[in-house]
Amino acid sequence: MNQSKYFLAEDTITKTDLRAWADWLTSNPPPRLTMGPLVKRYEEKWSDWLGRKYSVSCNSGSSANLLMYYALLRSGRLKNKKVIIPSAAWVTTVAPAIQLGFEPIMCEADQFNFGLDPYHLRGLLHQHDPSAVMLVHVLGVPAHMEEIMRLKSEFGFFLLEDTCAAMGSMYRGQKLGTFGDMSSMSTYYGHQTPTIEGGMVTTNDAELYNLLLMLRSHGWVAHLDAEKRTEQLEKYGIEDIGTHFHFIEPGFNFRFTDLLAFLGLRQLDRIEWTVNKRFKNHQLYKKLLSGYFTTQVYSENLVVCSIHFCALANNYRERNAIIKELERSGIETRPFTSGNQGLQPYWFRKYGKLSAPTADKLYHCGFFLPNHPYLKKEDIEYICSVTIKAAQDFRIGGK
Repeated sequence: MNQSKYFLAEDTITKTDLRAWADWLTSNPPPRLTMGPLVKRYEEKWSDWLGRKYSVSCNSGSSANLLMYYALLRSGRLKNKKVIIPSAAWVTTVAPAIQLGFEPIMCEADQFNFGLDPYHLRGLLHQHDPSAVMLVHVLGVPAHMEEIMRLKSEFGFFLLEDTCAAMGSMYRGQKLGTFGDMSSMSTYYGHQTPTIEGGMVTTNDAELYNLLLMLRSHGWVAHLDAEKRTEQLEKYGIEDIGTHFHFIEPGFNFRFTDLLAFLGLRQLDRIEWTVNKRFKNHQLYKKLLSGYFTTQVYSENLVVCSIHFCALANNYRERNAIIKELERSGIETRPFTSGNQGLQPYWFRKYGKLSAPTADKLYHCGFFLPNHPYLKKEDIEYICSVTIKAAQDFRIGGK
């Protein structure tokens, strides 16, 4: 097997970023490295770019999802603990529902964009009347937001929007991450705005925002503004003697750091460049591969800022043959192993296996191809040529 020449993801932290980072780290006086003023500036810049009132940074996109579930739970605003979760998702989109004692109900994937299937979702809403719905924009392709928002209005659920792999994507002119009551983002390596590790929760809801601030950092009042701090202390009959060491909620330590916020601020300066490059790459992949494989379908008025490109082979054995040929050709790939969370052991040990046509096909036939801003047109053409030839050889061979 050749060493990979085309990686699934490439970090967009540049040498210029690293030199600026080194200069900042060695400045005099030395900077604060834990959570401080840069984190606050980063959150404000994120909110300005996205168009949301509040942003709360944390140590990962997975923690961001956990914070969203927990904030809903601690808000006291849920009519029950039922939550609909997507079958096509990453494990930490689903796991917090289990960890926090929700009753998760799994929804089939849409055959076109691989997000929530609105028809199955409607049936589940009628049957279970859940308090919340968690959705994922799979690999940056927007879910059917018009239908989902119509269902939200009809059934009155809280919407949690996992945008960890879709930052910069847009649905009919509106940025993903601005539809949900809360939305999560990931700034992990290879994602759109990498900070090595990191995540973000955004919301327009002031009550949820203040809960998120407390839950992120031990459950204490230290990061609330003066008015909210006083309000919380008075609520519990605590005399305010100037100390932050009052713990209102049983929280976590998911804090972000100034060390990484420095990188995040620089990433946000060039996020539009990232969005444009990833979208052009995605469109080229789709143009070259659509005649040979099933790919995600979306209308022309959407923007797709994807972290990988997903294609579906005709069957499991063909998918595996393609993966082997890609690897032999130095192209990093992987199966869409999270294509159906209902076939993962952590889920079926407790809830049984979910068998659903689209989710099953994602699990058995899906594979990922590289997408990052440094790919050139000829790189994508080569990757596609290897992929197509591998499929044709398999089909002709009748294996």
